[in-house]
Amino acid sequence: MTTLSPDIAIAGAGLSASLAALRVAPAARVLLIDQRPDPLTGHTWSFHDGDIDAAQRAWLAPAIRRTWDGQDVRFPGHARQLRSGYASLDADSLGAVVAGLPNITVLNARVAFMDPQGVTLSDGRRIEAGVAIDARGFRPHPAIEVRFQKFLGQEIRLAAPHGLTRPVIMDATVPQQDGYRFFYLLPFDDTRLLVEDTFYSDAAHLSADRQRTAIADYVAAKGWQIAAVEREETGVLPITLRFDADAFWKDMPDIPAIGLRALRFHPLTGYSLPHAVRSADLIARHWQQGPRAVAHALRRDSLADARAQGFYRLLSRMLFEAAAPDERRRVMERFYRLPEPLIERFYAGQSTLADKARILTGRPPVPVSKALRCLSDTLKERPA
Repeated sequence: MTTLSPDIAIAGAGLSASLAALRVAPAARVLLIDQRPDPLTGHTWSFHDGDIDAAQRAWLAPAIRRTWDGQDVRFPGHARQLRSGYASLDADSLGAVVAGLPNITVLNARVAFMDPQGVTLSDGRRIEAGVAIDARGFRPHPAIEVRFQKFLGQEIRLAAPHGLTRPVIMDATVPQQDGYRFFYLLPFDDTRLLVEDTFYSDAAHLSADRQRTAIADYVAAKGWQIAAVEREETGVLPITLRFDADAFWKDMPDIPAIGLRALRFHPLTGYSLPHAVRSADLIARHWQQGPRAVAHALRRDSLADARAQGFYRLLSRMLFEAAAPDERRRVMERFYRLPEPLIERFYAGQSTLADKARILTGRPPVPVSKALRCLSDTLKERPA
């Protein structure tokens, strides 16, 4: 394909853009434009089996690096194996699929301006497209109030097998620092392991040297010996406390937007892959109708999702505003004692009224007065 006449031009080439390209190719010619030489490098994305449906799983499957039949959580007073399957993509597995499709081209350049039917690069070149999509990542906006999930991870190769057969999505048995802290473990094979030191924190700053030392100490405490550090990744993900979706979308230009650019992620977990998959499906369904149809479909879905996510924003406020930083672990430990189907629906953003009542009833692990203030904010949120 020529880079000057794609069917779809996407500003940004991260997760959401790459999945959109994967979904629509080979039916559409796609141009991904990113100023970073390799925008997928240093990233791992995961999801639970219930987060996407069978049809979505089928087209995503070639990009998946590893799947597991279950997952574990660990707290000082409670450890549990969850039966729900889990899967992960990374820069290599996703990048290889995108690179192998002839109808996808990646251009290393900076976008200076874009409109619904094309982009203008910083060097003055204009690229016309049937549809132009903005996927350039998160930017702060007055309509959203966030805190942060931040992490540093290392994929390590061990000198001997680690013995893990499932991911440990939360090992919160570690000392609590800078909010709620846990380790996240993905066993890619018998000796290869991703180890992330993760925080739910009020501040975005992360000390890389301190976290590298913490990972080394954690691994040593498990009796494992590092043979090599294969790669490293860092991230700071937004966690939503309050969101006025109407105000946000009124400020957005009439250009299709996806991913963190469109604030598409789970308000409490920070997981973005299921939203990226859903947006990719919408683009595949509407791109031939032109940019207006794509933009309206994505916007409608985002507004509906924002309305449905009010409960998860409440839980984020409970975690960050009702619980003291060193008590946040108790909130999470209580949640993981609930029935597993409820936990699966929570991750998928499909909690029922009964689920919500079950999560909120009983003796709260936070002061009642602070919990009530968080609930009152739910009543003040404007409908999305």
